[in-house]
Amino acid sequence: MTDHSPEELDAAREAAQKAVDTATSWDYSAGEAKIADKLREGLDQAGVTVEDDEFSRLVGEIDALSQDESGGTPTVNAARPR
Repeated sequence: MTDHSPEELDAAREAAQKAVDTATSWDYSAGEAKIADKLREGLDQAGVTVEDDEFSRLVGEIDALSQDESGGTPTVNAARPR
């Protein structure tokens, strides 16, 4: 595992958050599989990655917005450059 500076990790988290924002605004009623595809595509384009449990949490929270939009866009807790 490569060590990254705090600045690199912050930039990765911000890039991942943009991917989450895009996936959320895209069509959160599309179902978990399509949300996961869109989120993974955004993370890949940004050149960042999140841990599997973080990815699952984000997808689940985006999907939950189809039932309750008051939750708002999920927040990325941690990400790292690829």
